[in-house]
Amino acid sequence: MSSAKSCKIIAYFTIAPVGTESTSIGSYVAAAIKAIDKVKGLSYEITPMGTIMEADNLEPILEAVKAAHGALTAKNVLRIESTLIIDDRKDKSRTMKDKVDSVKKHMKKFQV
Repeated sequence: MSSAKSCKIIAYFTIAPVGTESTSIGSYVAAAIKAIDKVKGLSYEITPMGTIMEADNLEPILEAVKAAHGALTAKNVLRIESTLIIDDRKDKSRTMKDKVDSVKKHMKKFQV
């Protein structure tokens, strides 16, 4: 079994303001990402529906969520909804890239 120190924590995070004047939330997401970008010890990748984060321990991920909420609060958002899913695997060292590569490898089995 791999040392827990070498294992990455991977998280999926979404954030959205509630009750704004427009259905567009791009500027709010941008503010959240700008805040997340300042968190030390965190890698992230923006996707069309959320942000994937990776860190050596849980603290940077939770700090990123707090920073994102703070960024929307600073934009006078009165209600914020977010989702955080954490993959804290201790038995095997994995990264965001490893997980994607694994799925791609399995997909090749289905190709003719």
